[in-house]
Amino acid sequence: MAPSPCVQCRVSPETKTKLHALARQQQLTESALLKRIVDVMVHTGGDANSKVSNLVEPVTRGTRIYVRLRPEDHLLLRDRALARGMASATYASVLLRAHLRNLAPLPKDELTALMRSMTELRAVGRNLNQIARAANQGGRVNGPSREDLLAVLRACNGLRVHTKALLQKNVTSWEVGHAEADG
Repeated sequence: MAPSPCVQCRVSPETKTKLHALARQQQLTESALLKRIVDVMVHTGGDANSKVSNLVEPVTRGTRIYVRLRPEDHLLLRDRALARGMASATYASVLLRAHLRNLAPLPKDELTALMRSMTELRAVGRNLNQIARAANQGGRVNGPSREDLLAVLRACNGLRVHTKALLQKNVTSWEVGHAEADG
């Protein structure tokens, strides 16, 4: 296959800097931006009144991209999205964002469960604080015995271990997929 023809030109350093900034703003390489400009100019008959910034599609929240998947990859995407309780497109969007921003996303249901457990843990902490304050002030502490407090401490530690495991499993599942993470 023959290589594509190449078009080159020399520009001033200021023009090069402006082109570079415009390309970065559009999240393109300089070559990709120049190719779009040339294509638009050739296809519109050279209408010089159109602005370069209007040649590229604006990036907004609702901007869509289209991706072709192999059938087996589409099945994997659908299965993993279902395992997370998400639509395939939402899962793909979250996964792509996570990859681009180096995040480990937490699905809404898991995040809600974690937030609920943190709320409960805060309430337990407040209650233990009140018991400790009363005991330190020399007051008689009516309520849980030493064994009861040790049981609460074990429960809190168990919650910490469980939460840590959940977070680790979340990170692993986004890296390798839910089927491999369960093993």
